[in-house]
Amino acid sequence: MFSKLTIVVASVLITLAAAIPNTVPVTPPTSDQCCQSVVDSNTTAAGAVLAELGIDLGDITVPVGLSCSPITVVGNNCGDITTRCDAPEIAWHGLIAINCIPITS
Repeated sequence: MFSKLTIVVASVLITLAAAIPNTVPVTPPTSDQCCQSVVDSNTTAAGAVLAELGIDLGDITVPVGLSCSPITVVGNNCGDITTRCDAPEIAWHGLIAINCIPITS
């Protein structure tokens, strides 16, 4: 009787452990960029570039960097706006970077 109870309890615990969702937030990778400007995604300028690239952000308004290039050297003198953006899954040839937060020192 005791061994059957142990198996049932172990089975229930395993089932519960599998049913509990993983609640660890996933942080997207970021990329330091030098952008000519940072505007909201719902502006005309950002909308034109997003439409040209076929990117649909829906109703989400996020800061986007326009005319960006990656900063790959420590101490690089950007000359424009140094930002930290979500690393793109695909390259948009420096036209735009999504979810850019200016870096101030």
